[in-house]
Amino acid sequence: MVANTITVARLPLLVVIILLLYSPSPIPRLVSVFLLGLLIIMDTIDGMVARARNEVSLLGSVLDIMADRVVELVLWVCYAHLGLIPVAIPIIYIFRGTVVDSLRSVYVGAGQAPFKAMRTKLGKWLVGSPFMRSTYGASKLITFAGLALTHALAAYAARGAVSEEVVHLFRVIFNVTSWISVAFCLARGLPVIIEALPPLDKLKTLRGHFS
Repeated sequence: MVANTITVARLPLLVVIILLLYSPSPIPRLVSVFLLGLLIIMDTIDGMVARARNEVSLLGSVLDIMADRVVELVLWVCYAHLGLIPVAIPIIYIFRGTVVDSLRSVYVGAGQAPFKAMRTKLGKWLVGSPFMRSTYGASKLITFAGLALTHALAAYAARGAVSEEVVHLFRVIFNVTSWISVAFCLARGLPVIIEALPPLDKLKTLRGHFS
């Protein structure tokens, strides 16, 4: 399936980006900025291709979430390691991702696509609406590319080509967008956790068995 191929192709591209980010030269770091844009946009392209070719499937949904999670966690950890963001951000993402994806696996085991498992209107809107998904994707695109650009500017600053004040300004701006992405991440993960809890009538039934 073409859509799934596009989804999985994001992973080797991610490896290339990480290698470029850890280069001491500013040019490879600048190249990573553009590749990061492609990496995030591919997440939209695979969905468009899947719908256009009628390739929407449970496997495709799982692969999409898998690729998203790998990209997010690897980039956040690398950015923290490079000193561009606080380590609290990858910790939050790892914690949230582990909990949410574990709960989603229950729906997958029942043959239900993860993004379609929400029961309430608010849950469906936060988790699966085009607006929330595209806005969250845009926040990650801006943040990941912006942090890579900041990292490239730091390499230029080390050579005296850019002032440290400019680098500091970019770091502040994209730390703010990083926390905005965290807010989106938590807002979209919380409904999965809440709706995975047993409904009230089931809790009453269980309580009756143990009373």
